[in-house]
Amino acid sequence: MTPSGRKEIKDKMLDSESASPGYKNHHLIRVGAKEINFSKVSFEHTYFEHCYFRNCQFNSCDFTGCKFINCNFQGSSFGGSKFDYAFFEKTFIDSDILSSNCPSFNNLKLKFARALRMNYQSIGDAEAVNMAISIELQASKEHLYAAWNSNETYYRTKYEGWTRVRFFLKWLYFKIQHFVWGNGESWPKLLKTGIILWLICAVIDTFLLEDWENTLSYLKSFLTVPSYFMGIKRPEHYPDLYLTLLTTIRFVGFALFTSIIIKRFNRR
Repeated sequence: MTPSGRKEIKDKMLDSESASPGYKNHHLIRVGAKEINFSKVSFEHTYFEHCYFRNCQFNSCDFTGCKFINCNFQGSSFGGSKFDYAFFEKTFIDSDILSSNCPSFNNLKLKFARALRMNYQSIGDAEAVNMAISIELQASKEHLYAAWNSNETYYRTKYEGWTRVRFFLKWLYFKIQHFVWGNGESWPKLLKTGIILWLICAVIDTFLLEDWENTLSYLKSFLTVPSYFMGIKRPEHYPDLYLTLLTTIRFVGFALFTSIIIKRFNRR
């Protein structure tokens, strides 16, 4: 094994004169700065620990592979900066970074948004968590789709044969979850799914118990199906397998709704 060559800077304040053109592969411990403009500075693979940068501007800086632990970047901006493979833990940083500094590749954008989501959860910023989740889900959908369908050299070289089939199944599962309940993030989608199932069950009920040629029979079934679904009534002519299916759907639906509610309150 050979030394990593990481340089340590501890308990320092940076000013305009001491700002180095590069802090690549450094370990910054309790380092601070206020209202300093960092332009095209390389911080690649640098660890920031208990650092405080207030109202600083990081223009076109490189934070590839950086780790931010217990830091505070409130009021700082990162125009044009690069955050590939960056990691955040209990760090206060404006959520604007999600809209302006996401990596260009979907797999990196997914990891970036996930790292920030976990970071914002740790500091209790519910609004930023929701924003990070939205970006994470979108990047995940695009990455899974590209993994099995894109003709780009990167995807066709990395994902071949059965791996491509596996990512198609992952993408299909993702799309189903997105349609049913927005991947656990959308109660309106879950409500929409419930209404669709309600209509389907009403049609089935009409064919089983009513006159399917009579339009009013569909309305009658539409109004009575909820009592069957909730277990209040048990039609004698319904097959046991169908009643079991209705019960299963009821349990799963309530479980999904409870999961969404718990997630929302848990972020707060």
